[in-house]
Amino acid sequence: MRPLWTGTIGFGLVNIPVKLFSATQASELDLDMLDKKDHSNIRFMRVNEKTGKAVANENIVKGYKLNDNYVVLEDKDFESANAVKTKVIEITDFVMEQEIDSMYYETPYYLSPEKTGVRAYALLREALQKTGKVGVATFVMRNKENLAIIKVSGEALILSKMRFAEEIRDATALDLPAKTSVKPAELKMAISLVNQLSGKFTASKYKDMYTQQLLKLIKAKAKGKTTTSSPLKVVHSKSKDLMDQLKKSLNTKRKKVS
Repeated sequence: MRPLWTGTIGFGLVNIPVKLFSATQASELDLDMLDKKDHSNIRFMRVNEKTGKAVANENIVKGYKLNDNYVVLEDKDFESANAVKTKVIEITDFVMEQEIDSMYYETPYYLSPEKTGVRAYALLREALQKTGKVGVATFVMRNKENLAIIKVSGEALILSKMRFAEEIRDATALDLPAKTSVKPAELKMAISLVNQLSGKFTASKYKDMYTQQLLKLIKAKAKGKTTTSSPLKVVHSKSKDLMDQLKKSLNTKRKKVS
């Protein structure tokens, strides 16, 4: 794997040289966009809006429009804005992970130590394990400041990029039901259904079945087989009685996860 970012973890007065690696990979099929007429690949080009001509990557710069004029920024300008944040993942707080709402989580990355940071990396990992806490940190990657937590997963330290509070929309604008709309008997039955369907979470038992079925369809089309669509309509429960729906749900055998 190639690192996406190199720098250090700032842990008090301790600096841990690390490399950041992507911890995820896409599961969907890599589909190309084609011209319907002859199946030629569609290319996306960056063009000059005045001349209509393509612009090479090395000639593309970033700029900010200020008072109707562009201020062009170079790589050194981004680092000059805050040199520390562009090279340091600064841990500012330690908290219990369960205190963090899952809405804030975004993307996970692996942190791997450089040779000079092996002992300090192991020290932070063991300290987090012993305390059961995670480190809250900020850093800059791709010219954007990021909020993140650093946690332990097996032998590795994981950096989970997070959203800032201002990036979460307020739910008060939604038309939501009041708690008083729930009947005690229905709640009791719903809790029974939740308990019946409860179990230990094992990520490996959940598969991306849609991608597998789509690939199967693609292979069938390649062999000249005709595919037929069977649109699924949303059908509401035959019974409008919520209690009746709950009772029937409790009497239904649990389907195995594919």
